[in-house]
Parts: sequence; structure tokens; C-alpha cells
Amino acid sequence: MEYTKINGKHFYNMVVNASNRLEEESDFVNSLNVFPVPDGDTGTNMSMTFKAAVREIEGMQNSTVAEISKKLAKGALMGARGNSGVILSQILRGISKGLEDKEEVTSKEFAHGLEEGCKAAYKAVMRPTEGTILTIIRAAAETAVKSNKENIVELMEEVCVESKIMLDKTPEMLPALKKARVVDSGGMGLLIILKGMEQALEEGVDFTIQDFKSKGESKVSKGNVEECDIKFGYCTEFIILGDASYANQFKNSIESLGDSMIVVGYDDVIKVHIHTNDPGEVLSRAVKIGELSKIKIDNMREEHRSLIMDGAYNNEEETVDTVEDNEPKKYAFIAVAMGEGIKNIFKDLGVDYVIEGGQTMNPSTEDIMKCIESLNAEHIFVLPNNKNIVMAANQAAEISDKDVRVIPTKTIPQGITCITMFNPENEVSENEKELKEAIDMVKTGSVTYAVRDTEVDGKEIKEGNILGLLEGKIKEVGEDKFNVAETLIEKMVDEDSELITILYGKDCNDEEVEEFKEKIEEKYSDLDIQCYKGEQPLYYFIMSVE
Repeated sequence: MEYTKINGKHFYNMVVNASNRLEEESDFVNSLNVFPVPDGDTGTNMSMTFKAAVREIEGMQNSTVAEISKKLAKGALMGARGNSGVILSQILRGISKGLEDKEEVTSKEFAHGLEEGCKAAYKAVMRPTEGTILTIIRAAAETAVKSNKENIVELMEEVCVESKIMLDKTPEMLPALKKARVVDSGGMGLLIILKGMEQALEEGVDFTIQDFKSKGESKVSKGNVEECDIKFGYCTEFIILGDASYANQFKNSIESLGDSMIVVGYDDVIKVHIHTNDPGEVLSRAVKIGELSKIKIDNMREEHRSLIMDGAYNNEEETVDTVEDNEPKKYAFIAVAMGEGIKNIFKDLGVDYVIEGGQTMNPSTEDIMKCIESLNAEHIFVLPNNKNIVMAANQAAEISDKDVRVIPTKTIPQGITCITMFNPENEVSENEKELKEAIDMVKTGSVTYAVRDTEVDGKEIKEGNILGLLEGKIKEVGEDKFNVAETLIEKMVDEDSELITILYGKDCNDEEVEEFKEKIEEKYSDLDIQCYKGEQPLYYFIMSVE
């Protein structure tokens, strides 16, 4: 198809399709994680960020490009998760700036939007690293600006080709990627988004609000629900594992069976969504093309009745917890942690809110913002306790009108040390300075397992091996978690050490841990040994030496 201009509806379809593509391939993006530890979540973070952005524009298919891009950017900003999600939100923010005041855009104007997206992404990162998502957005923007294509489909094809070429070069830019024999995961996520946008234009994909709206997430007045007439009662979704060239033929064959239909084919997969009264007939015709996967059928009439009976929809405004109108306290703390034991430690130390999250579940900017807004304090400190949450915390601090200070803790022990070092009698600037200095006093080690075969820093790693990490770098590879933990502690202890803290995970046996603790106490009789049941997932031990 040919588009010398795209309007709001075209752009709407482009980003919705891109979001769907990214969600479908998020596990693949996750698998590109360089480190073989069980917390590769780039694909998940990018997909959840983009889905939050798309939810913000639902029902806006008849709006202008500028209006949609502005709301999209807002949704991404608040829904941003992890570093990759924050960078993606900044890309969308820049694109929105480039498309400002545009009802529809030409290829040159769209290229300008990508260029602004690139500028915003680089500006958001303190020390930009090439070979990452930044490199891919730069390749996309430069290709678009230099292109002489007037047809935006051809422009996007060119952008995708050059972005893929650049993505394939990322292992030459970052040695870690080359050793792991993968391309950059964030860059791959962005390429999937660009391809999804191009595909929507090329194939004339057309979405309606029902095609991507999450159940129960939008407000509808009671009157609207009662008057709703559901013509086709079953929301039916599935994937056909077969030749994608049959997509149009299948689409035509089921067109009379329902509405809100989407049939999108690529490679050897056909994605199907339809509202119908006969899911069986739809599936019967689909199975003739190939094997069926991820079948999901929802009875929309039943859901509709339940919502009315439960009073889920009403004309009253949704209520949220608000801060009491009393005298604010001077200081408040927010920490991010996972594992009931660790969360309780932070609460016992005086943290006001503990957001559940960590290695595999990064909270969004909005999650952090909600906690900030609920606190009645003059100064609020945020302890992210994970390097992949620092950017989202900073983003929340920037958009809040309260005095929020992010202490860039990258581990749980750093966060615990900061809260114990805090002096409520000090002024805020002095506290901020001392807490940031306290981070460097803590050595952090952790013990987990390998999720795949690889080689890191000359160490051959097999799936299932026990890994000992010191400050995030793999230092030990073994078969027994206690032996690896003991060796790791040896590397952390020096003549200045005074305290060893061990937080053990939910997959550890209490009796075995007690024996391990006694062994460490005997070995380091001149040091103070503390051992707590952290109940954290994935990591057998999180340890610190101070």
C-alpha cells in the first residue's frame, strides 16, 4: 500500500500493532539477556511499558497524530519499567515532540519525529553506550532523515532494514554480546516495534478499541453498560502455527462469523482475534491451515452480567487513598524489595512503603509515583535497590512536585545500610550526601543459578550451574550453593571487614542454612555474622560484607 501521509487513525493502528508484536515476542527478547541469570526481563519491561502507552490511547483512533502521540508518550512515561522501558518512554516522548501540532504527517515529518525520539533517548542516559537500544534508534532516525522516500511504507521498510543491519553489528560494539553470541535485547525490542509499525501500514491493519482493551481496565458508566447490546458474545483469540500467506484467505472465510476481526500473518504465524457466536466453527476452519496455539475464549455476555451484579460500573468517581490533611513529617522512605523477609526488614527499619519488585518484576514509574503521592512528608527518599529500577525512580522524582531524592542503591544490602545510616536529625542535603557515600561501604554478593549454557570472562557455564556474583559480576561457578556462597564470602572479606550479613531465599532449607551459618561463624569468629530469612525468589543468597 502507499501512504504519502498518515493520519491519526493510521498512527493508532501502527502503535497498537507494534505493541501486539512486542508482547508476542517478549520472551524471545528476554532470551537475549547477556548474563545467564534468571532475571532477563528486557522484553517484558519494554512490552509492559508499550502496553501502558497503548492503553492511554484506547478509543482515540479518530484523533490527530499529535493528540495520539502526546497521550502515547504520557502513558509510556507513567508505565515505564526497567531501564529499557524508561529509554523507550523517552523515545516516544521525543517522537511526540517532533509530531507536535500535526494533524497528519508526511514522510519527512515522520522522520523528524524519529529524530527527536533519538535525541530524547540519548539525553535521558547519563553515559550513553553504543551497541544498545540507543544505537538502533539512532540508525532508524538517521536512515529516515536521509531517505528520499515519499511513501511512508517504503520509508519504514528502509528504516527496518538499516536498523536490522545495525542490530547485527551490536556484538562488535559490546564484547559481552559477542561472547554470549547474541544481539542487544533492547535493540531487538525496538526493531520489533518498528517492524510492527511498518506491517500495520503495509497490510492495512485496522484495529478497534475492543481489539486490545484489557478487561475491566477502563471506566464505563452504569448507563452505558446496561444499554450495551452484545451482538457477538465470545471474544475468541488464538494463533495458527502455519503458512502466513494463508492469512487473507482465512480472514475472508471467517468474516461472516463475527466482528472486531483481526487476522495478521507473519513468518509462520497467523494471529487471530474475532468476536463471534460460534468459536467452534472459527477454530474448525483454522485447524485446516495449521496447528492452533494460545487459544483464549471469553464469554463477554457473562462478564457483562457479572460486572453489573458486582456493581463494578457506576457513576461515582473512583476513590483512591489520599494523604491525611495533617502536619507532614520531615522524612519518609520508599524502598523496592522482593521476598517477605526482606520486605519486613525494611518495614522494621522504618521504611514507609515497600514496593514489591526486584530482579524480575521492575515497578513502573507510576507505581513509584503512587507511593510518593500517598506520603505526607517534606522530603521523600527512594531506595530502588536494583540497577534496573534507578531510572524509573529518577523519572518519578522528576515529574513529582514533591521533594524526592533518589539514592541510587543497586542492591538490597546497600538499601538496608542506607536506612540504618540515616540520621533524622540531619538536614536533607546532608542526609542525601551521606546515604550516597554509604553505598560504597557495602560489598554485595549473591548466589543464583544459570538458565543457559554460555561463557563469561573465560568461565564455561552450563545450564543449572550455581553462580556466585560479586557486585553483579560472575566470580564463581559450581554445583553446590553453599560452597559457592562460602567461596564468595572469602573474596569479599578483608582486614577492614566487621560485619557479614546473609539473606537466604525461599528455596533454601532452614536447617542447612543454620549449619552454614555456624560454619561461617567459626571461620570468621572475629566478625559479626547476621543471618535472616529473606524469602527472596531466584537467589539462594544475597550477602554483604561491611
